[in-house]
Amino acid sequence: MFKKIIIIFYLISNNLLADEYFLTLRNEKVNLRQGPSFEYPIKIFYKKKYLPVLIEDKSDNFKRIRDHENNSGWIHVSQLSKKKAGITIKDDLLIFDKPTIYSKPLVVLKKGRLCIVKKCKGNWCKVKVDEYVGWIKKDDLWGRL
Repeated sequence: MFKKIIIIFYLISNNLLADEYFLTLRNEKVNLRQGPSFEYPIKIFYKKKYLPVLIEDKSDNFKRIRDHENNSGWIHVSQLSKKKAGITIKDDLLIFDKPTIYSKPLVVLKKGRLCIVKKCKGNWCKVKVDEYVGWIKKDDLWGRL
């Protein structure tokens, strides 16, 4: 019985520690630091609100993140948001009027374009980019969907 409890505890703790998830940047200017404290130097200044970041670890009130260009470091939790957004990972992507490739294309996006995600349905996400609102394939986005 004791062995089973240890095995269950081990599996649960490993799953909790291994979970990575996405958040977005809350403000127009966010500092990425080398370590989990305000005492550490700033590595990068992000200047894009709602930029998605992958949360890899945490320490007190700081989260270790990785961005779409593989930069990593620490950000204070007050600078992170649950707003849904994604970055296009391919060049010349079409946004469609409806969630099908047979619908009217609205605009062409370049790689690295920030899209605010309104909702996702199946393999498609409804996004807003500037004044355009339409559908893009989920596989073409990196971020919090």
